[in-house]
Amino acid sequence: MRLYEFEASGLFARKGIPVPRNAVVTSPQEAREKAEEIGLPVMLKAQVLTGGRGLAGAVQAAESLDQVERGTESLLASSVKGLPVQQVMVAQKVDVAKELYLGVIIDGYRGTPVVIVSSEGGVSVNQLVMEQPKSVAMRPVSISKGLRLAEAREMCREVGIEGHEVTQVASIFTALYRVFESYDCLVAEINPLARVTQGKYLGLDAKVEIDDSSLYRHIDLHLDVEGRIDNPLERKGREIGVTYVELDGDIGLIASGAGLGMASMDIIKQKMRPANFLETGGGITEELLYDVMDLVMRKEGLRAVFINIYGGINPIHEGAKGVGKYMKEHNVSIPVVAKALGNRQEETWEIFREHGVHVVADVSTEKAIEYLAGLLEGTA
Repeated sequence: MRLYEFEASGLFARKGIPVPRNAVVTSPQEAREKAEEIGLPVMLKAQVLTGGRGLAGAVQAAESLDQVERGTESLLASSVKGLPVQQVMVAQKVDVAKELYLGVIIDGYRGTPVVIVSSEGGVSVNQLVMEQPKSVAMRPVSISKGLRLAEAREMCREVGIEGHEVTQVASIFTALYRVFESYDCLVAEINPLARVTQGKYLGLDAKVEIDDSSLYRHIDLHLDVEGRIDNPLERKGREIGVTYVELDGDIGLIASGAGLGMASMDIIKQKMRPANFLETGGGITEELLYDVMDLVMRKEGLRAVFINIYGGINPIHEGAKGVGKYMKEHNVSIPVVAKALGNRQEETWEIFREHGVHVVADVSTEKAIEYLAGLLEGTA
């Protein structure tokens, strides 16, 4: 789960990372009051869970209290990449002499954290690696040992940070790693970490993404999980305990794992357009698959549903009962095609067939989707 900038900035401050004075507001009058407390000039930053705010005009400078009110009113009436702005961060404006980048991410191949520092900040680190590789230093970190101050100093020197600034930046770097470690993060970034004219470093932007499966350990953060999901279908998916992402196609997808779901989606794209990504994870039950069918069928303009499930630890025969129950109660008229393999697969096939689901017994997902395409074209 990605945090809003003001939330991430608060976590940074907890761990000793210096950040500009800031407050989050929901009205122009409140913005004026906070700007008076913080001191002019200030930055007004729309709080949305997406990047590209600067290019979208959602980050503005305000030199006077009247500008604060007008700017906040304008931002609250706007949207960024389709996301409505409901909160604005009012932050101290500082004079920047130099920008750096600090980050901690998870390396999916190694399964370990990777720490990154760059002498160039304010731009994408992926772009820097491609265009200015000498400006970037990165290395994997042992989960048991963490990022040691000596390692952080060494990496800072690799990218040209010198003198007393090495210690200051390295201290912030190790504090960033503590944020990453303490809050079970997938990503923790400061971009940019800015040297202000007084010689002090401040984290001017904060990005934190927490592993969803660890949220139960961070109740103290008081995060409104459902409230930050604007799409009603994606919010419903979280409520019933599945991963659902709405897409712009018309072929509904139900898969019992993320890898299976991604592969199915890619194959569907060869001939048709997926309407969603959905993976149930473990613990399939009759009730869960009933709810999943209800969720997928809520998408307007759906032409068919493709089910791709595997019975290892999952009792897929129970899931088939849920799909069948939904189809009977709601008189589903569009084609539903299922590929179900593994434990008790024959029983699963029989339940599906009894309720009008087209079963493909072949192990190949390509064959199953070809059959689905044939049904829609009238050739199967």
